[in-house]
Amino acid sequence: MPTRQHRLRSKLAQHHKKVNPFVAEASGQLVRVVGLTLEATGCRASVGSLCSIETMTGDLVAEVIGFDDDLLYLMPIEELNGVLPGAKVTPLGQQSGLSVGLALLGRVLDGSGVPIDGLGNLQTDQKAPTHTTAINPLARRAISEPLDVGVRAINSMLTVGKGQRMGLFAGSGVGKSVLLGMMTRGTNADIIVVGLVGERGREVKEFIEEILGPEGRARSVVVAAPADTSPLMRLRACETSTRIAEYFRDMGYSVLLLMDSLTRYAQAQREIALAVGEPPATKGYPPSVFAKLPKLVERAGNGGGKQGSITAFYTVLTEGDDLQDPIADASRAILDGHIVLSRSLADSGHYPAIDIEASISRVAPMVISTAHLEAMRRVKQVYSLYQQNKDLISIGAYTQGSDPRIDNAIRLQPAMNAFLRQTMKDTITFESSELMLSQLGAQCHV
Repeated sequence: MPTRQHRLRSKLAQHHKKVNPFVAEASGQLVRVVGLTLEATGCRASVGSLCSIETMTGDLVAEVIGFDDDLLYLMPIEELNGVLPGAKVTPLGQQSGLSVGLALLGRVLDGSGVPIDGLGNLQTDQKAPTHTTAINPLARRAISEPLDVGVRAINSMLTVGKGQRMGLFAGSGVGKSVLLGMMTRGTNADIIVVGLVGERGREVKEFIEEILGPEGRARSVVVAAPADTSPLMRLRACETSTRIAEYFRDMGYSVLLLMDSLTRYAQAQREIALAVGEPPATKGYPPSVFAKLPKLVERAGNGGGKQGSITAFYTVLTEGDDLQDPIADASRAILDGHIVLSRSLADSGHYPAIDIEASISRVAPMVISTAHLEAMRRVKQVYSLYQQNKDLISIGAYTQGSDPRIDNAIRLQPAMNAFLRQTMKDTITFESSELMLSQLGAQCHV
């Protein structure tokens, strides 16, 4: 007897047959299954279009990811089960549009934009095309005003501008999800879009219920594709999150896009590319991965005319805390700044574990006052001076009075640590952060 999941898959296939005006008449057959890749012959379909595959448990929907002469390479959107040799393959045409509208707020969707929160269907008839054209860079508004994210260390030392794209570089277990939750609750944005891609299923529910909370969820749209979903679904989740953010940006809203993580997006594309035979280049990543990253990231940012803005934070997993990882290195080059979370700070109980020495916001000088910039420079210099002499100080090799600048750095270290720390439940406004920075900066002698 077919299960509920199988019935839903059959309905999905029937839905695509109805909503797509072009459906090829000729059907093909399945000739080979290699890993997660299906190979079919006898039908014509364009890359990116959908096909229905007959299985023992109902219709299975797959996407065309490549071809070789008359051989089509397909990848299933959901779990691959019940496929038989010679199974009928029917082209369904291009993907239908994505459901959009204010009805998305408070909902949790999968990578295809289908609700998975058990709250019923989306109460909207609005559709947005899955793919959009990029905004002309000359038509975008310049980044000219700061964005309050509710985190004192970021507001003061790494000020973010509306429309900026920042990377959050962190290894596992250093508090990136908690920091994202703090920004979700504290950011002064109209709408928040959260993409949870490649995470453990437990973490998805934990983020929504505990870190995001009812207040944050009320103005958020969450797109989730856990680690056990197909690489195609994980890839779609990132693109769906971005597409939803683009829709609200085009409607004039100020949008905060949080994507966790950009690394999982790259890994999903790597799995797909290697499955169709693309040769690996840098540490196993095919060239298409490095071509797709800027295409995704460039869709965020300020719009033009009466459009709003998308301020985006992309988490980047640094394997073994190695900032020279290929994806981390490529991400730094295409983003407008990076926030590095330090494992040593996290291990010492310093949260958020932001390493202000290794972090930078490239648009900060354009959105803050001269006095703010000067106070930031003075605090950072004194903080760095202490870090450079930390080992000498800790073993007692430094003699008090040898260097007045180091003496001042030692004296201010407790105040600086207290300034950069913040509990998970606290929200510090931009104005308060700026005032506290100016007070701390006045005590710094460089």
